[in-house]
Parts: sequence; C-alpha cells; structure tokens
Amino acid sequence: MFIDLHMHERTFSPDSHLRLAEIVRLSKEKGLDGICITDHDNMGLKEYAKAYSKEQNFPIFVGIEYYSLEGDIVAFGIDRYPKKRVSAQEFIDLVKAEGGICFGAHPFRDNNRGLEEHLLRVNGLDGIEVLNGSTSYEACKKAEAYARYLKLTPVGSSDCHTPEKVGVFATYFPEQVKTMADFIRVFKEGNLQPAYYDGKRYVKAINTNLPFKQSVIEYIYN
Repeated sequence: MFIDLHMHERTFSPDSHLRLAEIVRLSKEKGLDGICITDHDNMGLKEYAKAYSKEQNFPIFVGIEYYSLEGDIVAFGIDRYPKKRVSAQEFIDLVKAEGGICFGAHPFRDNNRGLEEHLLRVNGLDGIEVLNGSTSYEACKKAEAYARYLKLTPVGSSDCHTPEKVGVFATYFPEQVKTMADFIRVFKEGNLQPAYYDGKRYVKAINTNLPFKQSVIEYIYN
C-alpha cells in the first residue's frame, strides 16, 4: 500500500484549503491506497473521517501533528494529547504509553517548527519524515541522513494544505492495513519505504538503482 502519512484538512487546520472529500478524490486519482489526516494539535475529524472512510471504502487514518516545545511530531494511536505545549520527550512518552507510534515531521524545515538537533536527544521516535512536500531539498536530505544515523524508519508524506500538493510523497507499507491496530503494527515492524509520485504512479525510493551511498533525496530531486 502507498499511504500519505501527513495531510491537513481545513475543518481543524485553518491553514489548509482542503476538504476531506477533495483529499480523498485527488488521492484516489493518483493511486494512493490510503491517507492520514494529521491536523495541527487536533484530532477533531476522527469520527467524521471514520464514517467517510466506510462510505468511500477507502482507508483514512486520523492522527495529529503536535507542536511540542522543540518542534512538530506526527503521532497515531492515541486518544488524548496535551492541550498545552509540552516537551517533545513528554509527548513521545505519552504516545508510547498508549501504544502509539510517532515520527519527527520535517525536522529541518526553515520555520523553526522541526525537531532539528533535538532528534539526537529524544528517545522513542519510530521514524523521521525524510520526504516532505513543503520542505526544501537540503532539509529533506539532512533528515534522511539523520534517519540513517539514528536507525529510524524513513517516511514520506505530502504535508498538503493545497490541492496540488496532495500525494506528492507517500510511504510504502508492505502489507494491507485497514485498521489503526494494523497500521501501528506494520509501522513498528519498520519495513516501510518513502515513495514519490512520478506523474503516473508511486515509486519506492529505496528500490531505485542508486550508486552505493547516494542519497535517495539526491536521486529524487535530480
């Protein structure tokens, strides 16, 4: 399955121009097999998304993009979250206590909302977003290097707020996931791969014929 792990819907992300129906339509057109709604500090779309997912027979997983004191973290599998900003470690610990997963979102984007060097100091992250549709080449390349060094799962997602960004990057799941429990289990197994949309289909970035040590990010952007 190819799933976009980080998307914003306008009901609870005021900076988004996208309604859920449009996100689903565009995702299906591109060939995504599922999507994730990760609104800013909010999971209010969960019940509506659950019903719409059933209606459309299309997997929709609702998580959250939480703005910790050190930067943004995307999390899934939690029922509660702090209503005020807490440290990245405190938030990660909460996610782990509830059996969820989390990854550092756009850690080196130039807007002071990424974890940056705090990646080296926190414990418990399951992955790092190495492909982000709203982040520069250099920032994505650095994130990939950190994912390799820390041995964390590299993932890709669009971080879309506008129609043209929907599904530009995604993550390959090696098996079908229909429930949040399956989603979390497969994520924890760590066999995911970042992927990109080449205009016709999704391509697993790691499966390209790269020279030894060439960055996946270099390959994609070149």
